[in-house]
Amino acid sequence: ADYVFFENSSSNPYLIRRIEELNKTASGNVEAKVVCFYRRRDISQSLIQLADKHASECGGPEYLEEEKESPSEPELSEKQKHQLRHRELFLSRQYESLPATHIRGKCSVALLNETESVLSYLDKEDTFFYSLVYDPTQKTLLADKGEIRVGPRFQADVPDMLQEGEADDRDQSKLEVKIWDPECPLTNKQIDQFLVVARAVGTFARALDCSSSVRQPSLHMSAAAASRDITLFHAMDTLHRHGYDLSSALSVLVPQGGPVLCRDEMEEWSSSEANLFEEALEKYGKDFNDIRQDFLPWKSLTSIIEYYYMWKTTDRYVQQKRLKAAEAESKLKQVYIPTYNKPNPNQISVSNGKMATVNGAPGPGAYHTAGGGRACESCFAMQSPQWYSWGPPNMQCRLCVSCWMYWKKYGGLKMPSRTEGTEEKTPPSPTPNSSHMVPMRNSGSPKSSMKTKQAFLLQATRLTKLARHMCRDLIRLRRAARRPFVPINCGAIKFSYFFCFFPTFFFVLVPQQPISSPNIPVS
Repeated sequence: ADYVFFENSSSNPYLIRRIEELNKTASGNVEAKVVCFYRRRDISQSLIQLADKHASECGGPEYLEEEKESPSEPELSEKQKHQLRHRELFLSRQYESLPATHIRGKCSVALLNETESVLSYLDKEDTFFYSLVYDPTQKTLLADKGEIRVGPRFQADVPDMLQEGEADDRDQSKLEVKIWDPECPLTNKQIDQFLVVARAVGTFARALDCSSSVRQPSLHMSAAAASRDITLFHAMDTLHRHGYDLSSALSVLVPQGGPVLCRDEMEEWSSSEANLFEEALEKYGKDFNDIRQDFLPWKSLTSIIEYYYMWKTTDRYVQQKRLKAAEAESKLKQVYIPTYNKPNPNQISVSNGKMATVNGAPGPGAYHTAGGGRACESCFAMQSPQWYSWGPPNMQCRLCVSCWMYWKKYGGLKMPSRTEGTEEKTPPSPTPNSSHMVPMRNSGSPKSSMKTKQAFLLQATRLTKLARHMCRDLIRLRRAARRPFVPINCGAIKFSYFFCFFPTFFFVLVPQQPISSPNIPVS
């Protein structure tokens, strides 16, 4: 099974899933049946605290522990601890089907190895670990590893060996009962002959029984049923209870009323019950409690389990096993996923034009620098081959290419950010179609699903009014009105305004020799 990235949203991080099988739909599309993994950002804060407590008690990753004094394990920096949180996943037993076209790449997920350094997960790209199982329905966490069961609850207390002639003071009523003595006076040949007689008696008893004659209409089938373990166990138990006296045991096998008929669960069940069991096994697997509750409530749990292990010795089981193997061979083993090169809706459109300043801010045709004077929210870079909008639209945050891919793969930022917590819990909402309307959840009525925002009054200051006239080289009011979503760099406009009215506040320093202007004295 491969671990892959699935994309279900253009702005949210990738989903991490394990492919169980690939199926081809009736329309010709390929769907993947996958096991769900969850990130720390996907579960509640109370469960995260529980997971951190479990890790500190069991010697988990160092970022979860308060203090870990180990000379062999290097101390992690705050950045490494922050990034290590993005590598932790939580396995679930939940299955879902997703289109194979949503696969965006492969990754690696492994059970946390306590003997391995936690830095090994950071050194490898697209590598994750998990140690707990998350139930999204019950909202619980469980450990996904075995437990060494040691103690009187799981192991028997072996007493010391008795000395020669020492009395055994144990309570014999609480000890096991011997049902066969290997040191019996009978030879192996005599025992085998007695078992042959027991099979013959069982065959004769089935011939006299009306229900058995219907189920096993031929002598061959009756003899095969009489040779099952239930007949042999009854014969050996009878021989042991009568002190291995053959004549007494034979008289018990054939009493005065007729021969003894011994049946096991395979004979007791009808054909309709057998069909119900096979149907339930196909649906629930080996969950015998659910099988009994939903399909066979009149059967005991012991009877169902006993029948299951007998059913596995029949031809019907062998036939079903062959059919499943043939079906598995016919299923898709692999699928080709072409490179996904469609533009992301969060991508901020740029081109390779010259540096252009419209309304004091770089426009769409500007060089690939952070628009509006904002740097990358994660690494604080000012230039990138491409920019992506990130977080709530009102905050106007953006990420560079490298940090955007980190966000999509690991579900966080490379460095802690003040907006990361908001972004992790609140997925970005789509931009409204109108500046005066906000989207609402459609209740199904034919009325519009938009509602009007609360009215407001924007009163410009005197500085703003004067800047409209004094900074005409930076401000183009008509163009700004036609493009309401392009930000205006107020800082550049304010700088130009103050430079025109208060030139004495500004000066220029050049290395080695100051050059002064007649109007700008150098201090």
